[in-house]
Amino acid sequence: MTMLLQARSLAELPGVRHAFFTRAGGVSEGVYASLNAGVGSRDDPRLVAQNRARMAGALGLEPERLVSVYQVHSPDVVIAEEPWPADARPRADAIVTRRQGLAIAASTADCGPVLLADTRAGVVGAAHAGWRGALAGITDAAIAAMEQLGATRGGIIAAIGPMIRQPSYEIGPEVTAQFLAEQPENAQFFVPSARSGFAMFDLAGYIAARLARAGVTIIDDIGVCTYADTDRFYSYRRMTHNGEPDYGRHLSAITLVSRL
Repeated sequence: MTMLLQARSLAELPGVRHAFFTRAGGVSEGVYASLNAGVGSRDDPRLVAQNRARMAGALGLEPERLVSVYQVHSPDVVIAEEPWPADARPRADAIVTRRQGLAIAASTADCGPVLLADTRAGVVGAAHAGWRGALAGITDAAIAAMEQLGATRGGIIAAIGPMIRQPSYEIGPEVTAQFLAEQPENAQFFVPSARSGFAMFDLAGYIAARLARAGVTIIDDIGVCTYADTDRFYSYRRMTHNGEPDYGRHLSAITLVSRL
């Protein structure tokens, strides 16, 4: 089982490395087996640090050059100039940077990781898009922050990584109502559930639509489901359904490298 997946659109770009890490290739055990990156999990912090070091190594970087944020399901973005300590992570849900050799990452376990790159401008981004953050406009905010660093919307390539997919993602009527209030056309992302009043939500489709609405023309979705693929991925919702005590977290990371 491979340690990481890649989006073809990003893999073909010069000067960029990226990875959607799976749960394979780490040192954690039990419900965290094996590549748990969750600093907020109850896993042994020493094992999490080893796992994150392996991820950084897969990107060709030292462990301290891989950074993530304290995610709060917000539309907030930070611009990374230098690494920050793991115990001083900014509260946000997206990171953008133009610094070479600095990997920025989103942490997920069903929510949607979105990696973004404008190689002409030399700017990359990583966003965590659960339904709350997606609806609040986290991808729009990440794109706007990339523009501040010189990117153009038409020059950005976006890749949507492993996340819970519509056949496994049942939501209540209160969630549907919020999306329909934002835009009636969002009805296309819901199909009826077996339970009256509930629906199955296409979060990946909604994220892609928001990216397109924001002016991104190249959107690559790798199309795999964290909930359904037990062997390769952690899943918060699967954890709750199975009554497990905790769950691991993935990282999806991107970095600028020298083209020389």
